[in-house]
Amino acid sequence: MSDNDSLEFFDTHCHFDFEDFDADREELWRNCRAQGIRHMLIPGVQPEQWPRMRDLCTGDNGIYFAAGLHPCWLQGNVSRQDLQQQLTQLKKELLNLAQLPECIAIGECGLDQFIDGDEILQEAVLTAHLEVAQTSGKPIILHCRRAHNAMLRTLKNYPLERGGILHAYSGSREQAEQYWKMGFSLGIGGTITYERANKTRMAVKELSLESLVLETDAPDMPLHGHHGKRNTPLQIREVARTLAELRNESIELIAQQTTVNAKKLFQLSH
Repeated sequence: MSDNDSLEFFDTHCHFDFEDFDADREELWRNCRAQGIRHMLIPGVQPEQWPRMRDLCTGDNGIYFAAGLHPCWLQGNVSRQDLQQQLTQLKKELLNLAQLPECIAIGECGLDQFIDGDEILQEAVLTAHLEVAQTSGKPIILHCRRAHNAMLRTLKNYPLERGGILHAYSGSREQAEQYWKMGFSLGIGGTITYERANKTRMAVKELSLESLVLETDAPDMPLHGHHGKRNTPLQIREVARTLAELRNESIELIAQQTTVNAKKLFQLSH
């Protein structure tokens, strides 16, 4: 299996605006481009970060963003007091951002029962994002930890014309196929490089390649053997290589099809 220099990759989930990249962001992106990583989506996590994220998407540099409020960043951004008024304002701001050509998705948003969070508040904020995705016609980037039953229930009430991505997929094949049938691609990242993630590694062998997109979640989620080091979008090639080995397919096929999948989802022509 050769790492062909002509391969093209799309990192569909990278927090490239985080301060972890402040020291060498431009140089790193040049290196990414040189290694075929020509497209990247920066997911939104909270309003304070949206302008900085948007500024990184200037010009035709292959970097795009999604506008959203992450369930782990709700505190300080929304509260149960005057919630409806806050949600109305949130939706207005998200819809404004969704009109920008470099904003190609809504999110990252979702449910997280791993943290000690307010489940009712999480559900209300997720619903607001789904309504924005419906109104804007944009796909949505979903974050879901230990809450798949609740997530699938909610998604059934808010069918989306363009679906989206279930970020950091780490479940069973059956669960993945439920999301795929609802129009959601599965974000495949560093989890599959760990042998202990047997359920997920088995699932990605059997899922349709058309349902998969690649992601790093950099600077978080380091790959196996890279503990204590900053994760970067350059690692997308290693994710692709591992996926190719698990599926007994060429890295050329993995790179080509996952990039096609992402461009189709985000309606990008180049």
